[in-house]
Amino acid sequence: MRSSLLLAFVLLSVIQHLSAEEKSQPFGTDFPNLDSNAVGQWWNRAPKKGGQPRLLVDREDVVAFAVYTHDQGVLKLTAQLYPLKPDEPREVHLELKPEGETQWKLEQTQAITFPGWSAHFRIENWDNSRNVNYRVRLGEQSSFEGLVRRDPIDKDEIVVGSLSCNSSRTPGPRPMIVENLLHQDPDLLFFAGDQTYHHTQHTFGWLEFGLQFRDLLKDRPVITIPDDHDVGQANIWGEIGTKAAPPAGPRGGFFYPPSYVNMVQRCQTWHLPDPYDATPIERGIGVYYTRLRVGGIDFAILEDRKFKSGPEGKIPKMGPRPDHINDPNYDRKSVDLPELKLLGDRQLSFLDNWGQDWTGAEMKAVLSQTAFCGAVHLHGKPENRLLADLDCNGWPQTGRNLALEKIRSVWAPHLCGDQHLAVLVQHGINGPSDGPFGFTSPAIVNTIYGRWWHPADESAGPNPVPNSPLAWTGQYEDGLGNPIRMIAYANPTDRTDQTQRADGYGLVRFRKSDRSIIFECWPRFIDVTAEDAEQFPGWPVKISSRDNDGRAIVGYLPELKFANAKSPVVQVIHNASKEVVYTIRAQGDSFRPPVYGSGNYTISIGRDQPGEVVLNNISPAKPNDEKAQLRVEF
Repeated sequence: MRSSLLLAFVLLSVIQHLSAEEKSQPFGTDFPNLDSNAVGQWWNRAPKKGGQPRLLVDREDVVAFAVYTHDQGVLKLTAQLYPLKPDEPREVHLELKPEGETQWKLEQTQAITFPGWSAHFRIENWDNSRNVNYRVRLGEQSSFEGLVRRDPIDKDEIVVGSLSCNSSRTPGPRPMIVENLLHQDPDLLFFAGDQTYHHTQHTFGWLEFGLQFRDLLKDRPVITIPDDHDVGQANIWGEIGTKAAPPAGPRGGFFYPPSYVNMVQRCQTWHLPDPYDATPIERGIGVYYTRLRVGGIDFAILEDRKFKSGPEGKIPKMGPRPDHINDPNYDRKSVDLPELKLLGDRQLSFLDNWGQDWTGAEMKAVLSQTAFCGAVHLHGKPENRLLADLDCNGWPQTGRNLALEKIRSVWAPHLCGDQHLAVLVQHGINGPSDGPFGFTSPAIVNTIYGRWWHPADESAGPNPVPNSPLAWTGQYEDGLGNPIRMIAYANPTDRTDQTQRADGYGLVRFRKSDRSIIFECWPRFIDVTAEDAEQFPGWPVKISSRDNDGRAIVGYLPELKFANAKSPVVQVIHNASKEVVYTIRAQGDSFRPPVYGSGNYTISIGRDQPGEVVLNNISPAKPNDEKAQLRVEF
């Protein structure tokens, strides 16, 4: 009896403490209304136009949705709840039921984190070879169910749904996208950012997004990474976490308090695999850049805003804003200063290590918020032509090239969003088309700041795509001088008509058997099950993974014959420059390494990482020496 009274007293104290906290201003007195739909006495806070509070739902529905990933034996799952009233429980239970079993088993209980109203579960020694049903439960009051899928390592084709830019100006469900993707059944969902545009009300916006897509989210691994609008800014140049001067913009930094930024990141990214290096940046803002392996495809997840330099005060103003350039005669190199950062040293180091480690991987891909070029001419409205937008990852150019060289070195494509314009390009680094492919998904709902690819001379570039239905493909330079080859684009044709705004989503198919990659781009208002269903003109596009290194092949090293193992990791290093030319997983029992320059090379070979066998001072075989071979045993 006494122990029961003591427990009741402790629980009452916890509830009272949390209730007091929830009534406070969790982000400080400078921002008293930040996330106000979900803090304080939110249940009494009706909209100005009347009606009930925005986040007041039937109490049996307060467990809204869940997102998860699992990688290398660790399952991480986030349960997202609506705001709770003071007398409701503050713990969430995770229950599991492996496929074929009939009884739920309690796995973990976790406290709800405030602000944000999320609960987080981490389970080690996860068996990823079987499907497991899950249920997240708030006492007996509310629950949500889904399926943790087994890792599809036995599937030849791994399918990724790529989405971004979920405009809040069109509220309500997204039924056609959801129904289409349920039919296409991707193995992984990637939301590249701007899941919500409710700048100061992230909890409301994140719940709105979750309800729109939860029938997809609940049954497959999901990557959600926040972009500028998710943390309440129009653009972000993170400057390693410095405080942005008002109004938030091109000087760099984060405008809203670190506690708000961390809440957004916690809700959207906690379920990702643990960060590569979790050391916070300035002011205690957390990081989440990491990797995730699904079905033998290894995805590097980057934060391409967080470490990036802001342009204002560093480069001359050459347009209507510090981040917009309209002077056609400016020196492209003048804005590429040596102290400027893009991904930052930490993420470049991460890419180096990720590129060396092929454990559990047959192919690789890189995911981030925005594109490594400015593949846009018209911004906001058709008459607003802009030469260069420093918000894209085409600037600073040196940082852009460093990133692309590391992506190219593992024969990976880059997937992103943000631009409100679907494009597929092949990047150039030192020349046209010598880099990896980059696919920018269309906006889910394209009602905010439309964009168009529309060269001023309305001419195709050199080396256009043969037989393309699109007029303006081929090789170009963006407004920052970066070479690209435009492969496909999906311009809006009438932004006053929701079926003509070029809303939609991408699918990327990784085929392990032939190491091919297929890029698909689907309009929002189409039934993919219909016989006449068509993608945007110019898609689909199929490439080989090795096409992500577009340098001209000048020769081949002797063919490698693997005696005791199949498909090892092969690394080729140019001796004179010490450049890692590439590190890839070979396919089968032989591989003939291509090279892109003269000189001698070192070949390093291993099962999952290079280094078990090293062959020094190898020179390219003579063109007529087709049978030159090196037998490798390890």
